[in-house]
Amino acid sequence: MSAPSNAAPEGKNASVKPEKRLITDEELASLPRSGLLRRLAALLYDMFLVGGIWVTCGFILLMLYGLVGDNTSEIVDGAIQTSPVLSFLQLIMMVSTVTAFYLWFWRRTGQTLGMIAWRIRVINTDNQPVTVRQGLVRFYLAWPAFWLAGLGYLWMYIDKQGDAIHEKLSDTKTVLLPKHTRPF
Repeated sequence: MSAPSNAAPEGKNASVKPEKRLITDEELASLPRSGLLRRLAALLYDMFLVGGIWVTCGFILLMLYGLVGDNTSEIVDGAIQTSPVLSFLQLIMMVSTVTAFYLWFWRRTGQTLGMIAWRIRVINTDNQPVTVRQGLVRFYLAWPAFWLAGLGYLWMYIDKQGDAIHEKLSDTKTVLLPKHTRPF
């Protein structure tokens, strides 16, 4: 049995794709920051996943609340009026699931599924995985950074390293991965 050949295929149209591999620590430290459009595209991808999680958890919450609570939802003037307790439970469910989604992915690989598609990764400024504290600070400061006319994200164009304001405050960064990098 012969060993596989690493030689390039012969012929006019033969092209060699670089092998997908994990990135080294030295390469990770030298990566450039990701641009704003790439980050927003990854966020859009992730929102589809989070929306699916919310629908599933919301269905389970409504089913359980209907079994044990007073489910007196009704339509008043064309708007659905629900119990304040149910509305509060839905808010808690939505905030906790989206927080868990991002923290789990950022702690595990530094990438959500949208970030994998757009080849970006979140790491701390020491090029290590994000800690729970850093992830929570980053996540909860990213919301006002986005909803206040995007000013926290536009900070990227002022900052010398290209970090958004929530990244500065959480000691994290979002880097652009080379094409040859395996996601995990």
